[in-house]
Amino acid sequence: MRELDEIIAETMGSTVLGSFPVGGGCIHDASFLELADGRKLFVKSGARAHLLNAERMGLELLAPHIRVPALLAWGEGWLALEWMEFRPLGRDGSLDLGKQLAALHSVTADEHGLDHDNFIGATPQINRRSASWIEFYQNCRLLPQLELAARNRRVLPVSRILSTAAKLLADHEPQPALLHGDLWSGNTAALPDGDAVVFDPAPYFGDPETDLAMLELFGGSLTSEFLDGYGRVSKQRECRRPLYDLYHALNHLNLFGSGYTGMVRRCLSDLGVV
Repeated sequence: MRELDEIIAETMGSTVLGSFPVGGGCIHDASFLELADGRKLFVKSGARAHLLNAERMGLELLAPHIRVPALLAWGEGWLALEWMEFRPLGRDGSLDLGKQLAALHSVTADEHGLDHDNFIGATPQINRRSASWIEFYQNCRLLPQLELAARNRRVLPVSRILSTAAKLLADHEPQPALLHGDLWSGNTAALPDGDAVVFDPAPYFGDPETDLAMLELFGGSLTSEFLDGYGRVSKQRECRRPLYDLYHALNHLNLFGSGYTGMVRRCLSDLGVV
């Protein structure tokens, strides 16, 4: 680690004052690095350079539109980001998050997807472009996760899931909007000035409702302050919410095992599949 610290410091035109491990590296190692010139960095590093490269590209894509940690330097197997002091969102942070997310979702494209694939957690995320949201969500979101579950010997009603998705989305063709892509509450925070910040993105262009659904998936909520900032949302989104939750539930099942079977079953039950 000392050797990496010195490489990063040299890349940034300084020397190392000190460093120590910190939390925040679920997949990668994470550390605090202070340079002799006073700059403080959050460093992510590890053998999975392809994941870090995808994260770098995601941060670069989102940075003009929503507050993310500034990318300061990078190299093979590491990223150096600005060091941030996180706080719980609170009312002001929730209001600001709503405003910022609305601005992000106002960035649109002609097709769903992206010009490159990335990752959701450690799972490859296919972003093959499509003019059809139904086609994109079936073929680039649900089907890869269902196929991975089958390879893991998990039996799921694939045809019924895909047909249910087609029915739910038949009359829903959203304008492709720029998404964070992995916006659970743990990937949001407030800064000391009260402004909101988001991190660990998995972006693509798609239905804004998917970001909103994930904000609620692991115990989060769309507070009145958030909705004041974002703008009121369609009540019809509730019928699509378990379908959008299913993608992330399947991904957690595939990544972490049977502890997420209950979450998958709840999504399928809410969809009327089981």
